[in-house]
Amino acid sequence: MQISRSPLARPFPEMPAIAGVTLRVARARYKEWDRCDLTFAELAEGTAAAGVFTKSACASSEVELGREAVKQGRARALIVNAGNSNAFTGYRGREAVEAIQAQVSAALGCGVDEVFVSSTGVIGVPLPKDKARAGIEAALVAEPCSWEDATNAIGTTDTFAKGAGASAMVGDTRVELAGIIKGSGMIAPDMATMLGYIFTDADVAPAFLQEALERANAATFSCITVDGDTSTSDTVMAFATAKAGNARITGWDSPGADAFAAALADVCRNLAQLVVRDGEGAAKFITIRVSGAVSDDSARRVGLSIANSPLVKTAIAGEDANWGRVVMAVGKAGEPADRDTLSIAFGGIWTAKNGLPVEGYDEAPVAAHLKGEEIDIAVDLGLGDGRAAVWTCDLTHGYIAINADYRS
Repeated sequence: MQISRSPLARPFPEMPAIAGVTLRVARARYKEWDRCDLTFAELAEGTAAAGVFTKSACASSEVELGREAVKQGRARALIVNAGNSNAFTGYRGREAVEAIQAQVSAALGCGVDEVFVSSTGVIGVPLPKDKARAGIEAALVAEPCSWEDATNAIGTTDTFAKGAGASAMVGDTRVELAGIIKGSGMIAPDMATMLGYIFTDADVAPAFLQEALERANAATFSCITVDGDTSTSDTVMAFATAKAGNARITGWDSPGADAFAAALADVCRNLAQLVVRDGEGAAKFITIRVSGAVSDDSARRVGLSIANSPLVKTAIAGEDANWGRVVMAVGKAGEPADRDTLSIAFGGIWTAKNGLPVEGYDEAPVAAHLKGEEIDIAVDLGLGDGRAAVWTCDLTHGYIAINADYRS
C-alpha cells in the first residue's frame, strides 16, 4: 500500500559528518521492494557504546544480545535490517543475528560483542540468513552514503526521513552529534521508540554515555506515544568515537559534561518529536503539558494517560474542544488527582479552572486553535510541583488503513 507523506513532515536537516563513522547501505531484499533495506555503520576502534532497549517480555534476539553486549561499552559496527523484525522467531532468529555478528566481526577484526544488530518490520518471520549475508557483503564494498540515505534505509512505514544534529563545547573543543531514527507506529514509551541511533565524535567514557542517554531518554523517547503499543524491537543507541580530541568526559564534574548531555538530550527530543509527526495517519501534533502533580513521574503518567486515550485523540482529530475527555483521562491515570483543583487549557486558553468550567468561557478561539496542526493541551492538577511534557498525535482513519494492510 502506498502511504502518503505525513502533513506534519519536516525536511531532512543538514547534519555534520562524524569522524570515525562510515555509513553504507545495501539491498538485502528482505521484502519485495526496490530500495535499500540494510544499513551498515562502521565505527572507529575505541568507540564507546550505550543503549536503552524495549522492556517487552517478547523482545527480539537483537535486543537480547544488544542488552548484554552494551554492558562492555564498546562498538565497531551497527547493522540495521528493515522489513523483518526477526522477533518471535526462536533459535532461528538468534542464529541469524549471531551469523551477522560473526560475518561482520571477521571482516573488521573485532569481537562479536562489538557488533550491534537491529531489525524492524513484520514479527514472526525468521530473518533470512542468506539475504542478510549477501546484503552485508554488498554493504562492505559499497560507497559511503549520506545520513539521509542511511535513514531512508532503516524505515518501514515511515513517510519521511528523520534526523537531528547538535554541537557542544567541551572545554575548548567543539564536538558534533548526529542522530537518525525510524518509527511511525507501534510507538509507546516503555523505554523509547522503535530504532534510533546517535553518533558523536566526542570522547566520552561508556559509563557516562550510558547515564546521559538514560537521562535523555526519560525526558524524550519515554514521553512520546502514537498508539500505546510498545515494539518488540525498540532500541536507541549512542556511539562516541573519541575523534574530536576533547578531554575525556568521565562524569558530571568533567569540563563540558553538562553541555554534551544537553546536546544529546536536544537531539533525542527532536528525534522523538519527529516520530510523533510521522505517526501513522497523523494530521495533528499534540503537546500535553502537565503541572501541579505530586512528582515529575506522576505528571508524566498523567500526561501519557491523556495522550494514549483514543477518545482524546479522536476528539482532536475531529477538532472538538471536548475537555471532558481530558478530565476522564486524568481520572483514570491511577495517579493522585483532585477534581476540585483540576484546570485544563487548549492553546493557552483555560476552559476549566479548579474543577469548574471557566465563567464566560468562549469556545470560538479554542475551536480555531484545534483547526491547526500544532495542538497544545495544558493540565494543572493543583497538588504539587511535579511537571512533565508528553507528545502524541491524533487518531484518524489513516491509522486503521495503514495497519489493516500492514503485511501485504
